[in-house]
Amino acid sequence: MKAMATIAELNRRFEIPGLARIDEGNGGLPKVVVTTAEAAGEIYLPGAHVTSWKPSGREEVLFVSAKSRWEDGVAIRGGVPICFPWFGSKQDDPKAPAHGFARTRAWDLQSVEKDGDSVRVTMILESDEKTKKWWPADFRSEYRVIFGRELRMELTMKNLGAEAVRFEEALHTYFRIGDIEKARVQGLDGIKYTDKTDARCEKMQQGDVLITAETDREYLDTPHAVELIDPVMGRKIGIANQNSRTTVVWNPWVKKAAAMSDFGDEEWRQMICVETTNVSQLAVDVGAGCKHQMRAKISIENS
Repeated sequence: MKAMATIAELNRRFEIPGLARIDEGNGGLPKVVVTTAEAAGEIYLPGAHVTSWKPSGREEVLFVSAKSRWEDGVAIRGGVPICFPWFGSKQDDPKAPAHGFARTRAWDLQSVEKDGDSVRVTMILESDEKTKKWWPADFRSEYRVIFGRELRMELTMKNLGAEAVRFEEALHTYFRIGDIEKARVQGLDGIKYTDKTDARCEKMQQGDVLITAETDREYLDTPHAVELIDPVMGRKIGIANQNSRTTVVWNPWVKKAAAMSDFGDEEWRQMICVETTNVSQLAVDVGAGCKHQMRAKISIENS
Protein backbone atom coordinates (compact mmCIF):
# COMPACT_ATOMS: atom_id res chain seq x y z
CA MET A 1 0.00 0.00 0.00
CA LYS A 2 2.83 2.39 0.83
CA ALA A 3 4.48 1.77 -2.55
CA MET A 4 1.16 2.36 -4.35
CA ALA A 5 0.63 5.60 -2.41
CA THR A 6 4.07 6.75 -3.47
CA ILE A 7 3.27 5.92 -7.10
CA ALA A 8 0.01 7.84 -6.82
CA GLU A 9 1.87 10.87 -5.53
CA LEU A 10 4.46 10.61 -8.30
CA ASN A 11 1.68 10.50 -10.88
CA ARG A 12 0.11 13.62 -9.43
CA ARG A 13 3.43 15.39 -9.96
CA PHE A 14 4.75 13.88 -13.19
CA GLU A 15 2.11 12.08 -15.26
CA ILE A 16 1.56 13.28 -18.83
CA PRO A 17 -1.84 11.82 -19.71
CA GLY A 18 -1.63 9.53 -22.73
CA LEU A 19 2.18 9.77 -22.91
CA ALA A 20 3.85 8.96 -19.60
CA ARG A 21 2.88 7.64 -16.20
CA ILE A 22 4.45 6.02 -13.14
CA ASP A 23 3.43 2.41 -12.58
CA GLU A 24 4.24 -0.39 -10.17
CA GLY A 25 6.75 -2.54 -12.03
CA ASN A 26 8.18 -5.99 -11.38
CA GLY A 27 8.72 -6.67 -7.69
CA GLY A 28 6.57 -3.64 -6.85
CA LEU A 29 9.35 -1.29 -7.93
CA PRO A 30 8.28 2.09 -9.38
CA LYS A 31 8.91 2.78 -13.05
CA VAL A 32 8.11 5.45 -15.60
CA VAL A 33 6.22 4.04 -18.58
CA VAL A 34 6.36 6.02 -21.84
CA THR A 35 4.01 5.43 -24.78
CA THR A 36 4.11 7.80 -27.74
CA ALA A 37 3.48 7.57 -31.46
CA GLU A 38 7.26 7.18 -31.90
CA ALA A 39 8.16 4.60 -29.26
CA ALA A 40 7.37 2.85 -26.01
CA GLY A 41 9.83 2.59 -23.14
CA GLU A 42 10.34 2.03 -19.44
CA ILE A 43 12.79 3.31 -16.83
CA TYR A 44 12.84 2.16 -13.20
CA LEU A 45 13.55 4.64 -10.40
CA PRO A 46 15.86 2.16 -8.63
CA GLY A 47 19.13 2.53 -10.50
CA ALA A 48 17.55 4.96 -13.03
CA HIS A 49 17.48 1.75 -15.03
CA VAL A 50 16.11 1.72 -18.58
CA THR A 51 14.55 -1.70 -19.18
CA SER A 52 12.69 -1.24 -22.46
CA TRP A 53 12.81 0.73 -25.70
CA LYS A 54 10.61 -0.30 -28.58
CA PRO A 55 10.35 2.10 -31.53
CA SER A 56 6.99 2.14 -33.27
CA GLY A 57 6.64 -0.80 -35.66
CA ARG A 58 9.78 -2.49 -34.29
CA GLU A 59 10.52 -5.33 -31.90
CA GLU A 60 12.04 -4.72 -28.46
CA VAL A 61 15.64 -3.51 -28.73
CA LEU A 62 16.87 -4.17 -25.19
CA PHE A 63 17.45 -7.53 -23.52
CA VAL A 64 16.32 -8.23 -19.95
CA SER A 65 16.88 -11.66 -18.42
CA ALA A 66 13.82 -13.70 -17.53
CA LYS A 67 15.65 -14.60 -14.31
CA SER A 68 16.46 -11.03 -13.28
CA ARG A 69 15.84 -10.36 -9.59
CA TRP A 70 13.38 -7.51 -9.10
CA GLU A 71 14.32 -6.40 -5.61
CA ASP A 72 15.12 -3.04 -4.08
CA GLY A 73 18.90 -2.68 -3.77
CA VAL A 74 19.61 -5.46 -6.29
CA ALA A 75 20.84 -4.74 -9.83
CA ILE A 76 18.48 -5.59 -12.70
CA ARG A 77 20.05 -8.03 -15.17
CA GLY A 78 19.68 -6.40 -18.57
CA GLY A 79 18.45 -3.14 -20.03
CA VAL A 80 20.85 -0.27 -19.39
CA PRO A 81 22.49 -0.41 -15.95
CA ILE A 82 24.48 2.68 -14.92
CA CYS A 83 27.95 1.70 -13.72
CA PHE A 84 29.45 4.49 -11.54
CA PRO A 85 31.84 5.50 -10.00
CA TRP A 86 33.83 2.37 -10.84
CA PHE A 87 33.51 -0.40 -13.42
CA GLY A 88 33.77 -4.06 -12.47
CA SER A 89 35.44 -4.63 -9.13
CA LYS A 90 36.73 -1.69 -7.08
CA GLN A 91 40.51 -1.96 -7.22
CA ASP A 92 41.17 -0.91 -3.62
CA ASP A 93 38.19 -2.66 -2.03
CA PRO A 94 37.10 -6.11 -3.24
CA LYS A 95 34.11 -5.97 -0.86
CA ALA A 96 32.63 -2.95 -2.61
CA PRO A 97 29.59 -3.54 -4.84
CA ALA A 98 30.47 -4.57 -8.40
CA HIS A 99 30.11 -1.77 -10.97
CA GLY A 100 29.64 0.85 -8.25
CA PHE A 101 26.58 1.90 -6.28
CA ALA A 102 24.60 3.89 -8.86
CA ARG A 103 22.80 0.90 -10.37
CA THR A 104 21.37 -0.21 -7.02
CA ARG A 105 20.53 3.17 -5.46
CA ALA A 106 17.13 4.84 -5.70
CA TRP A 107 17.38 7.91 -7.95
CA ASP A 108 15.11 10.92 -7.47
CA LEU A 109 12.69 11.57 -10.30
CA GLN A 110 13.06 15.25 -11.23
CA SER A 111 10.92 15.69 -14.31
CA VAL A 112 8.94 13.97 -17.07
CA GLU A 113 8.48 16.29 -20.03
CA LYS A 114 7.24 16.21 -23.60
CA ASP A 115 10.13 16.83 -25.98
CA GLY A 116 8.71 17.19 -29.49
CA ASP A 117 7.42 13.73 -30.42
CA SER A 118 9.49 12.21 -27.59
CA VAL A 119 9.36 12.12 -23.79
CA ARG A 120 12.33 13.19 -21.65
CA VAL A 121 12.79 11.69 -18.17
CA THR A 122 15.32 13.24 -15.77
CA MET A 123 16.61 11.63 -12.57
CA ILE A 124 19.14 12.75 -9.96
CA LEU A 125 21.58 10.94 -7.64
CA GLU A 126 23.55 12.94 -5.05
CA SER A 127 26.27 11.95 -2.63
CA ASP A 128 25.27 11.13 0.93
CA GLU A 129 26.56 9.11 3.88
CA LYS A 130 25.85 5.83 2.10
CA THR A 131 27.77 6.74 -1.08
CA LYS A 132 30.66 8.14 0.97
CA LYS A 133 31.04 4.77 2.65
CA TRP A 134 32.40 3.56 -0.70
CA TRP A 135 33.60 6.77 -2.39
CA PRO A 136 34.37 10.00 -0.53
CA ALA A 137 33.47 12.47 -3.29
CA ASP A 138 30.75 15.09 -3.10
CA PHE A 139 28.85 14.90 -6.38
CA ARG A 140 25.56 15.34 -8.19
CA SER A 141 24.73 13.04 -11.11
CA GLU A 142 21.95 13.88 -13.52
CA TYR A 143 20.60 11.31 -15.97
CA ARG A 144 18.37 12.30 -18.86
CA VAL A 145 16.73 9.68 -21.06
CA ILE A 146 14.79 10.69 -24.16
CA PHE A 147 12.41 8.03 -25.45
CA GLY A 148 11.54 8.55 -29.10
CA ARG A 149 12.44 7.27 -32.54
CA GLU A 150 15.95 7.25 -31.06
CA LEU A 151 16.90 6.37 -27.50
CA ARG A 152 19.13 9.13 -26.14
CA MET A 153 20.88 8.89 -22.78
CA GLU A 154 22.89 11.66 -21.13
CA LEU A 155 24.81 11.08 -17.89
CA THR A 156 26.23 14.23 -16.27
CA MET A 157 28.41 14.18 -13.17
CA LYS A 158 29.23 17.44 -11.34
CA ASN A 159 32.05 17.48 -8.80
CA LEU A 160 30.77 19.45 -5.80
CA GLY A 161 33.94 18.95 -3.77
CA ALA A 162 37.07 21.05 -3.31
CA GLU A 163 39.41 18.56 -5.01
CA ALA A 164 39.57 16.82 -8.37
CA VAL A 165 38.02 13.35 -8.61
CA ARG A 166 38.61 10.38 -10.91
CA PHE A 167 35.92 7.87 -11.76
CA GLU A 168 34.78 5.25 -14.26
CA GLU A 169 31.34 5.20 -15.88
CA ALA A 170 29.33 2.99 -18.22
CA LEU A 171 25.94 2.78 -19.82
CA HIS A 172 26.07 -1.01 -19.77
CA THR A 173 23.58 -1.57 -22.60
CA TYR A 174 22.24 -5.09 -23.21
CA PHE A 175 20.92 -5.53 -26.75
CA ARG A 176 18.43 -8.20 -27.75
CA ILE A 177 19.55 -10.13 -30.83
CA GLY A 178 18.41 -13.16 -32.83
CA ASP A 179 21.58 -15.29 -32.66
CA ILE A 180 24.91 -14.27 -31.09
CA GLU A 181 26.84 -16.49 -33.50
CA LYS A 182 25.47 -14.59 -36.49
CA ALA A 183 25.53 -11.05 -35.12
CA ARG A 184 28.55 -8.76 -35.54
CA VAL A 185 29.77 -5.35 -34.42
CA GLN A 186 31.13 -3.01 -37.09
CA GLY A 187 33.26 0.09 -36.64
CA LEU A 188 36.04 -1.19 -34.36
CA ASP A 189 38.43 -2.51 -37.03
CA GLY A 190 42.00 -1.47 -36.24
CA ILE A 191 41.16 -0.46 -32.64
CA LYS A 192 43.25 -1.71 -29.73
CA TYR A 193 41.43 -3.51 -26.94
CA THR A 194 42.12 -5.05 -23.55
CA ASP A 195 41.02 -8.70 -23.44
CA LYS A 196 39.74 -9.37 -19.93
CA THR A 197 39.37 -13.09 -20.71
CA ASP A 198 43.12 -13.27 -21.45
CA ALA A 199 44.82 -11.64 -18.44
CA ARG A 200 44.01 -8.15 -19.80
CA CYS A 201 46.35 -8.68 -22.74
CA GLU A 202 46.23 -5.78 -25.21
CA LYS A 203 45.27 -6.82 -28.74
CA MET A 204 44.26 -5.27 -32.07
CA GLN A 205 40.82 -5.78 -33.60
CA GLN A 206 40.90 -7.21 -37.12
CA GLY A 207 37.67 -6.69 -39.09
CA ASP A 208 34.21 -6.95 -37.52
CA VAL A 209 33.77 -8.17 -33.95
CA LEU A 210 32.44 -11.73 -34.07
CA ILE A 211 31.46 -13.58 -30.90
CA THR A 212 32.65 -17.19 -30.82
CA ALA A 213 33.43 -17.64 -27.11
CA GLU A 214 33.18 -15.73 -23.83
CA THR A 215 33.95 -12.12 -24.73
CA ASP A 216 34.87 -9.26 -22.40
CA ARG A 217 36.77 -6.49 -24.16
CA GLU A 218 37.52 -2.84 -23.47
CA TYR A 219 38.14 -1.07 -26.80
CA LEU A 220 40.37 1.97 -26.34
CA ASP A 221 40.04 5.41 -27.97
CA THR A 222 36.98 4.25 -29.85
CA PRO A 223 35.25 6.18 -32.65
CA HIS A 224 32.03 8.07 -32.08
CA ALA A 225 29.76 5.38 -33.55
CA VAL A 226 29.59 1.63 -34.05
CA GLU A 227 26.91 -0.61 -35.52
CA LEU A 228 25.45 -3.90 -34.32
CA ILE A 229 24.37 -5.99 -37.30
CA ASP A 230 21.69 -8.59 -36.56
CA PRO A 231 20.82 -10.59 -39.71
CA VAL A 232 18.40 -12.90 -37.89
CA MET A 233 16.16 -10.04 -36.73
CA GLY A 234 16.92 -8.13 -39.92
CA ARG A 235 18.06 -4.94 -38.27
CA LYS A 236 21.06 -2.70 -37.75
CA ILE A 237 21.45 -0.91 -34.43
CA GLY A 238 23.53 2.25 -34.39
CA ILE A 239 25.32 3.25 -31.18
CA ALA A 240 26.66 6.81 -31.34
CA ASN A 241 28.70 8.14 -28.42
CA GLN A 242 29.91 11.51 -27.20
CA ASN A 243 32.61 12.03 -24.55
CA SER A 244 33.08 8.26 -24.35
CA ARG A 245 36.62 7.07 -25.01
CA THR A 246 36.08 3.34 -24.48
CA THR A 247 33.57 0.81 -25.76
CA VAL A 248 33.00 -2.46 -23.91
CA VAL A 249 31.74 -5.57 -25.74
CA TRP A 250 30.54 -8.45 -23.54
CA ASN A 251 28.87 -11.83 -23.87
CA PRO A 252 29.16 -14.44 -21.07
CA TRP A 253 28.89 -17.51 -23.37
CA VAL A 254 28.05 -20.94 -21.96
CA LYS A 255 29.92 -21.45 -18.67
CA LYS A 256 29.58 -17.96 -17.24
CA ALA A 257 25.89 -17.81 -18.17
CA ALA A 258 25.30 -21.08 -16.31
CA ALA A 259 27.14 -19.72 -13.27
CA MET A 260 24.95 -16.60 -12.92
CA SER A 261 21.83 -17.10 -10.82
CA ASP A 262 20.02 -14.14 -12.42
CA PHE A 263 20.72 -15.19 -16.02
CA GLY A 264 19.18 -18.05 -17.99
CA ASP A 265 21.52 -20.83 -19.10
CA GLU A 266 20.69 -20.29 -22.79
CA GLU A 267 20.10 -16.53 -22.77
CA TRP A 268 23.63 -15.76 -23.92
CA ARG A 269 22.45 -16.67 -27.41
CA GLN A 270 20.01 -13.73 -27.61
CA MET A 271 22.06 -10.87 -26.14
CA ILE A 272 25.19 -8.81 -26.48
CA CYS A 273 26.40 -5.80 -24.53
CA VAL A 274 27.87 -2.92 -26.50
CA GLU A 275 28.57 -0.30 -23.86
CA THR A 276 29.24 3.44 -23.87
CA THR A 277 32.00 3.83 -21.29
CA ASN A 278 35.03 5.60 -19.83
CA VAL A 279 36.94 2.89 -17.98
CA SER A 280 40.39 1.65 -16.90
CA GLN A 281 43.25 3.89 -18.09
CA LEU A 282 40.71 6.15 -19.80
CA ALA A 283 38.72 6.93 -16.67
CA VAL A 284 37.44 10.50 -16.24
CA ASP A 285 39.15 13.26 -14.25
CA VAL A 286 36.90 16.15 -13.17
CA GLY A 287 38.20 19.22 -11.37
CA ALA A 288 36.59 20.86 -8.36
CA GLY A 289 33.34 22.54 -9.34
CA CYS A 290 33.49 21.10 -12.87
CA LYS A 291 31.28 18.58 -14.64
CA HIS A 292 31.49 15.87 -17.27
CA GLN A 293 28.75 14.62 -19.56
CA MET A 294 28.72 11.33 -21.50
CA ARG A 295 26.06 10.65 -24.14
CA ALA A 296 24.79 7.66 -26.07
CA LYS A 297 22.29 7.64 -28.92
CA ILE A 298 20.71 4.37 -30.04
CA SER A 299 19.00 4.15 -33.44
CA ILE A 300 17.67 1.29 -35.53
CA GLU A 301 17.07 0.53 -39.19
CA ASN A 302 16.60 -2.49 -41.42
CA SER A 303 19.79 -4.38 -42.25
